[in-house]
Parts: sequence; structure tokens; C-alpha cells
Amino acid sequence: MTPALEIGGTHVSAALLAPPWTVPDGQVHRSPVRADGTAARIVDDLLRGAAALGARPGARWGVAIPGPFDYAAGIGHFEGVGKFDALRGVALGEILARELDADEVVFLNDAHAFGIGEWRAGTARGHDRVLVLTLGTGVGSCFLDGGTPVTAGPDVPPEGRADLLTIGGAPLEDTVSRRALLSRACAPAGVDVHDIAERARAGDRAAEALFTDVFAALGRAMAPWVRRFGASLVVVGGAIAASWDLVAVPLHAGLSDGRDEVPVVPASSVHAGLVGAAWWAHRL
Repeated sequence: MTPALEIGGTHVSAALLAPPWTVPDGQVHRSPVRADGTAARIVDDLLRGAAALGARPGARWGVAIPGPFDYAAGIGHFEGVGKFDALRGVALGEILARELDADEVVFLNDAHAFGIGEWRAGTARGHDRVLVLTLGTGVGSCFLDGGTPVTAGPDVPPEGRADLLTIGGAPLEDTVSRRALLSRACAPAGVDVHDIAERARAGDRAAEALFTDVFAALGRAMAPWVRRFGASLVVVGGAIAASWDLVAVPLHAGLSDGRDEVPVVPASSVHAGLVGAAWWAHRL
């Protein structure tokens, strides 16, 4: 069994996994993380989440964490991103390895972990080249070639990151993100994306048009890269993808843009990041 952590901005999820890399029902432990806290508090929260697994000493752990992060060295480069700033320059890998009595802690970008999880045990299985998008606070991306993330070369955006693309000269996430959706909807405090989605389903034409505009724009931004990469499938996960009934049609329309259509499907599991982190550690 390979222990895995998936670290997000508000929670850490933990599970023990083994081939065939499915997440057992009821076996995912989720606990809060104070991402705006001190380094000591953040580490305490991560260790508390990890302790729920009761993993054996000497295990190799897989850990999915957002960037900016030096994944090989296990050191955070967070600064001005609104979360985990206290971990900037902190040797998180060394700390976790020591406190967990681990043989090794293997870090992986959270979007890459999610993509790999979908490729190993989800809807991307059987596809050689696939694009996996995670839509939530921002736009995460994973261009997979045979299960390996592609982060350089002419077939992918810089660093393989959709969030570095632009729309109309502005960053993509100024159009496609939780922040952008709430801003365009002039949402008052306490209102989130799922509330706007419910308004759209109830017949609010402005809310419906907002989803249509935003995700058609995302499709148009990604379409050249989907074609250039030769992806045979686009998989979409993340919190915003929970409103799949409002996302699917405009995203598909933007991606096809009158050309050959590429299938666009929702992710099969919200826990794909744990699967990807565990498999990535296990394969070494």
C-alpha cells in the first residue's frame, strides 16, 4: 500500500492505495489546512492528515501539491499566491520524511497528479495523448503522453500550463476561474459558483450566458493546443466541473470551433489526484 496526500488550499486528503489504483469507498481522510498560517501550523495540519492513515514506517509517500514548488527538492517557492506563503524556502520534503518516518517523499504537481490518476484508473485510460484540465480557483492542466506529463516543447503551452495563456491580452484566469466568475456575476459575499449555477438552471438567462461565455472562451483558448498536441480526449475535473451540465456544451463548442471534434468528458473521480500521487511514488 502506498500512502498519498493531496494538498489543497483548504484541505488535505489522504489515502492508502495499491493496484489497480482505485480509491476504496470511505477510505479517504480529509482534514482542514490553514494555508494562510505559519509554516509550523501548515506542517502540523499536514501531519495530522497523514497520521489518519497509520502508514508503516519506511514507506515511500506520494504528495500532490500546487505550485510554485521545487518538486525534486521538496521546497516551496510560494510568494504572493494567497496560500502557503509561509512555506517559501521551507524544506517540506525533509520535514515530512523525518516526521512520517518515511523512506522518501515524492512530490508531484497537483494538476499532473490528477491527470495521471485519470489516465491510470479513470476516463483517460487507454488514450496515448490526452489533456486533463482542472477548473477551480484557477485553471490547472496536464498534457499527458503515455501517462507522462509534457511540460516543454512546441506542442504544449509554456511549462505545459494553461494558466500562462492569455485571452484578449489578459491572463486566462482573468476569464476562467472562481474569482472571475464571481466578479462577472457581481456576486455578493457568501455567494459561490454553485449558487450561480443554480440560478442558471432555474432559468436566469444572465447566469446561463455567463457560463456559456466563459467556457466557450476557455475552449477557444485551448483549441490550438489540443490540435497541436494531438489529444484524442479532453478530461475536465475540479470544483467548477461539478456544474458539468453548464460547462460541457460551451466548452465543447469552443474546442471544436468548426473543426474536427475532440471528445470532452468529465473526470471519473474527485480523488484522481490521490491516485496519481500514489502511482507516481510507487513507480520509482
